[in-house]
Amino acid sequence: MKDLRRPHRVVIVLFDHVQLLDVAGPLEVFTVANENGAHYEWITVSPGGKEIRTTSGARLAVDAAVEDVTGPIDTMIVHGPAKWRVAASDTDYVSLVTRLSRSSDRVASVCTGAFPLAAAGLLDGLRAATHWRWAADLAAHFPTVKVDTDSIFVRDGNVITSAGVTAGIDLALSLVEEDYGPETARATAKYLVVFMARPGGQSQFSVRLAAGRPRNDVVRRVLDAVTAAPEADHSREALAGRAGVSVRHLARLFHTELGTTVARYVERIRVETAKGLLESGNDTLDLVARRSGFGSKETMRRVFQHELGVTPSIYRARFRTTRAEPD
Repeated sequence: MKDLRRPHRVVIVLFDHVQLLDVAGPLEVFTVANENGAHYEWITVSPGGKEIRTTSGARLAVDAAVEDVTGPIDTMIVHGPAKWRVAASDTDYVSLVTRLSRSSDRVASVCTGAFPLAAAGLLDGLRAATHWRWAADLAAHFPTVKVDTDSIFVRDGNVITSAGVTAGIDLALSLVEEDYGPETARATAKYLVVFMARPGGQSQFSVRLAAGRPRNDVVRRVLDAVTAAPEADHSREALAGRAGVSVRHLARLFHTELGTTVARYVERIRVETAKGLLESGNDTLDLVARRSGFGSKETMRRVFQHELGVTPSIYRARFRTTRAEPD
């Protein structure tokens, strides 16, 4: 817990073509946290103090040049551009990030901000996250980094890296909890109408999104139907009947297009739905099971135990805080 009498100094390092929400999300978290007992002070900086162009076309004026910032710094947050290679190969920029890191008690990144951190050697031997779209690139270009392709954010020592875009909000909330306690973080999350701790990892978005846009229209319609109403009857027979194909043909299509079975896809969608319901509400386990399509809490418990290694009630309890349970 921080001494409330002393401001917690945050330096936010920006680079051209950053996503606006990458920046605005954490800043709003710190702003609302200050209204709930925190004491953050921050400055935004860029190379040369130049105005930053965002991917949306909006321009951001910064408070100072990176070159002019001196320590001590409590937290440095590095934001990367959509074109990560530009920032990671800019030796002057990487050198500035390296210099600031030496004066920082804690270093964090949002989205592709992990790339300049990796280029600076700050992620060597550490677990790290970035947006799922660029996780493979991070692993390929920086093999000493232990890339976590699923986590919303990863903490390894005094370095915290997060996935893309809105994951910066999750990261900032975790920092608030660490600095000023769970009540301040919870009040902040409630005001912003976001999860205190988002259920699951980046894979919560990839159950449907990772399937992409299958070439076959039948498969697309089935995926969308299951995602839209996980509680409905999605047996192979029911889905095949609604799609106007045989059970065998539907199975072949799923194998060809997705490399999985119909039942497996349905189960993953239902697990994802149940996780969200458990984290965000106080419905009974029976109601959660029915709303997510499991039918009974016993079935839901069995699937959770197999898929996640925990029961639904334990899963719910774990997500009352941003802090992960020890492995």
